[in-house]
Amino acid sequence: MSKKLNKFLISVTLIIAAIVLGIFTTNRPVKSSSSSDRIPIVFWHEMGGPSEDALEEVVNGFNKSQTKYKVIPKYQGTYDEAIQKILQTHGTNTSPAIFQAFDIATAQMIHSKFTTPVQNFIDKDKDFDIEKIAPAARSFYSNGGKQQAMPFNTSQPVLYYNASLLKKYNITPPPVSPTYSDITRVAKQLYERSDHKTKGLTVQIYGWLLEQATTNSGQTLANNNNGHTGIPTEVKLNNGSTVKFMEWIRENIKSGDFINYGSGASAGANQTAGFLSGKVGMFIQSSASMGQLTKDNPNKLGITYFPHPDNQKANGVSIGGAALWISNDKSKAVQQGAYEFSKYALSPAVQAQWQKSTGYLALNKDSQKEKVLKDLYAKNPEAKVPGQQLADAKPNYVNSGILLEGMQVTRQLEEVAMEQSYNGGDIKKALAHADKNINQNIATSNRANGYK
Repeated sequence: MSKKLNKFLISVTLIIAAIVLGIFTTNRPVKSSSSSDRIPIVFWHEMGGPSEDALEEVVNGFNKSQTKYKVIPKYQGTYDEAIQKILQTHGTNTSPAIFQAFDIATAQMIHSKFTTPVQNFIDKDKDFDIEKIAPAARSFYSNGGKQQAMPFNTSQPVLYYNASLLKKYNITPPPVSPTYSDITRVAKQLYERSDHKTKGLTVQIYGWLLEQATTNSGQTLANNNNGHTGIPTEVKLNNGSTVKFMEWIRENIKSGDFINYGSGASAGANQTAGFLSGKVGMFIQSSASMGQLTKDNPNKLGITYFPHPDNQKANGVSIGGAALWISNDKSKAVQQGAYEFSKYALSPAVQAQWQKSTGYLALNKDSQKEKVLKDLYAKNPEAKVPGQQLADAKPNYVNSGILLEGMQVTRQLEEVAMEQSYNGGDIKKALAHADKNINQNIATSNRANGYK
């Protein structure tokens, strides 16, 4: 009897344990982030440093907001490096579902036919209003009446000035949308009233800034409407708008109020250091530099729009930065997940926090209603200026970017012409020489790509 009783008790104990274990197992919450339960969306990007941290927050926010997809971010190095990887891996298992490509690769992405236009998803989405996104940003990544990619990390070229120094020397700041003469006036006054201790102005030898000068003047650089209505076959740097811009810089160089920091990454770092230390009072650079210029800056920061020629209305500048593209070599389900992530990244709250964290501009109009931006503007009113410049620009072929392949080479040749002009060379000859070399490169590239 004792053995039978023991067996019975053991059996009852095992049954009760199984029931209890089953209850706890059944009631245990399912991990929504389980990779086996979600569709993986591989995302290639080029954000490093603090911007990568901010991007991780965007990705984590999306992954927590739903249970169907899991975005997997992967850093791919510089913009140039990433583009080559994207082109080389397309059609393989290692290619991304969604990727970040910088502005000057837009033509290359469109011509590759490796992507699905985001417009295809927008047309079927009743919950997403693309009109909420800044028109000038949308137009840069549109072609053939379709939104090709979703603009994401977007910047504008602006003019920064040391408001504290201007106040110290009783100098009237430049207006919000200044002319070349407005900036020259401030530069000369600052240089003279500081007893030549502070240079008034610097403009980095940077092809992007040269392009922006012609853009703000309403002048196309490439034919076929900057490539928006056909493959460009010719660039004309040697035009009236570019010449005016270079003559303006030369005027300031001759007056002694201009300091030349040269070209390249070191030039950008040196001009920023010079500005923060009070060695130079104004410079032109990306709005994404704002965070660096407001952190630990003992002086009050002033910001204006990119300057334009005298007696001429500003046409508006084009954007910088990058967009999110959807690869067409993935399944419909994966592509849909890529679109859902891009849509989330453009939502008001996400874009507002993105601007605060990185200095890139919030592209969703409703972001301006978010507390995070209201608090930012209350603390730094000048932070509103780049976004206002973007909103004021009416999209046209000139300020919607240059859809030209090989823009990296074009910019290198633009910078050679700028350097020659800065150093006293004949401006028109320098620009004409750049035109010759750029157009030879375009012809070679077009033949290699089979363009007529």
